Amino acid sequence: MNIIQVVSLVKKFNNFAAVNDISFSVKEGEIFAFLGPNGAGKTTTIKMLTTLLNPTSGKILLNGFDPTKKKDEARESFGIVFQDPSLDEELTARENMDFHGILYKVPKKLRKERIKELLDLVELWDRKDNFVKTFSGGMRRRLEIARGLLHHPKIFFLDEPTLGLDPQTRSHIWEYIFKLNKKEGITVFFTTHYIEEAEKIAQKVAIIDYGKIIIQGTSKELMKKTKTKTLEEAFLNLTGHDIREEGANAADSMRMHRKMWRKR
Repeated sequence: MNIIQVVSLVKKFNNFAAVNDISFSVKEGEIFAFLGPNGAGKTTTIKMLTTLLNPTSGKILLNGFDPTKKKDEARESFGIVFQDPSLDEELTARENMDFHGILYKVPKKLRKERIKELLDLVELWDRKDNFVKTFSGGMRRRLEIARGLLHHPKIFFLDEPTLGLDPQTRSHIWEYIFKLNKKEGITVFFTTHYIEEAEKIAQKVAIIDYGKIIIQGTSKELMKKTKTKTLEEAFLNLTGHDIREEGANAADSMRMHRKMWRKR
């Protein structure tokens, strides 16, 4: 069963098509990655899927609901971790969780149990009464993951969830996601420009660039279709070797520079 269904989705800003006629589906319980360079249309797509932007045209179904017509029902079906921080720094970890639960009308007893369960999962229970403003970037991201799962969503959206985090924290973040996927059967849709994340984490990958999905399938299928030996080679062959300066971090630039230098 497809829990996410997207058909001919378009989003234009004046005459610019940020997302240009894309179609894809995600099966229930699947981990699906949207892989693309900076400015490829990943965040615009996820904003349409999560009701933050209305499509110019096309069709979206989330858990059977059209988010443009039944926003409340669609929103109850998913949790989300935004690319930009969205926690209240003046509240404690537990208060941030509790406030989210109240917004989603989670009963008090269940809310209390769920907060304990999820803060334990992301190893923050011992910091439950500390203000978020005292948390590191990795701790905040872990808390955002816990908060997004409080209301038992069927779909979990993550927009560049490990951007700017150190390798150890990134590894732990994905360990938590794996546990939830297996334990609760939650469908995971994440965007990333980290090729190794898409290759190691996702069961299915869609490569998007300049607002269009170029190719999609399992990592092995993508390598077979592009006649390459790694997903990185497939990605670079499809999207080019030039560094995208917009938002590119130092690590990405160094990796791309090394690869280009080896090809000389």
